[in-house]
Amino acid sequence: MRPNQISLETAQMMAEKLNMPLEHVMHTPPHILMAKLQQAEAEKSGEEE
Repeated sequence: MRPNQISLETAQMMAEKLNMPLEHVMHTPPHILMAKLQQAEAEKSGEEE
């Protein structure tokens, strides 16, 4: 499987938000990354309320 075609800065931001190693972010299918980001944002907004 090819690595994701995203910039290093984007991959680093995703790794930080998702608390995942950079290598995992680069090799996780994009639809799974987007679902995990949405879940992390929902949890973050739930904590702020």
